[in-house]
Parts: sequence; C-alpha cells; structure tokens
Amino acid sequence: MTATARKAAGALARGDAEDFLIHEARLLDDARFDEWLALFTPEAHYWVPSEPNQKSALDTVSLMYDDRRLLETRVRRLASPRIYSQEPRSRTSRIVTNVTIEGGAGSTTQGSTEVRSKFMIVEYRREEQRIFAGTYRHTLVSTGGDIRIAFKRVDLVNCDAPLDGLVVPF
Repeated sequence: MTATARKAAGALARGDAEDFLIHEARLLDDARFDEWLALFTPEAHYWVPSEPNQKSALDTVSLMYDDRRLLETRVRRLASPRIYSQEPRSRTSRIVTNVTIEGGAGSTTQGSTEVRSKFMIVEYRREEQRIFAGTYRHTLVSTGGDIRIAFKRVDLVNCDAPLDGLVVPF
C-alpha cells in the first residue's frame, strides 16, 4: 500500500507508529502500567503464543491471551504491594526497532494500521538478568487524534522453551 493510499485509509505513517511503540516501551520500563493499559481499546486483545508460528490463540494454549478485562486484572496485580512474584520489583529495559507498516491486501482496514517490529527486553530481578527477544505485531487504531492498541501479539524467539514466572508485560 502506498503512502497516499495509507493516508486515505486513515493508516498511520511509519514514524508515528514507531514513536507510539517507543512510548509504549517507556511506559512499561517506567512501571507506569495504568498508563500502558490506557493505550488499549476496550475490545483489545494481548497475545503471547506458546508455539512458533501459532495460528490461533483458541486452538492451542498460549503463554498469555488477555482481553481488556484480563489486562486490567494483570495491571491491578502488578500494582499490588502483595505481589510476591515481584518482590523486589523487576527492572526492565526495552529496545524496539525495525518498525514496518505491513502492506498487502486486507492488512490495513479503515482506521487501523498493522505494525510489525522487533524487540529486546532485559529484565533484572533478584540478582538475575533475563533477556527476551522477538517480534511484536500491533494493530493500531486512530481514535479522536489518539493512537490505541486494538491487538498486540508478542512472538518470543524462545516461546516454546521453559519460561519461569512471566509477570512483567512484554
């Protein structure tokens, strides 16, 4: 899809999408989870598949598959002072790169933009450091001048490996 066609369809420019993804990463690194949650639409889904190239969240167990209500629960748990799995709290640093607007027939519908990017997250907690890497796929929508997440898929490179205690959102 050309830049002119994307603009006519209400799709975001790559630079705007990249700025948004960097903002999302900063909110997560700063543990501003309520503000991160506010980036999602009321109908949003957040999915972390448990298999490479997993086609459906409904046919196979996923590492995470949250609708908006489950995301709200996840954020409330993270805000709780009694969340043992985060005592002490994780510190994270995220890198988001290789942001592209996905083209092709049917990938961008009116008012939404399919965005693909690569990420790396370093999580430090209890004298241990873990590294996660993979591909993000966001469906971003423009509403009232704001950008919101309608769908977020996180494909971890090692999604089918034993993963201990995934608490902090990707």
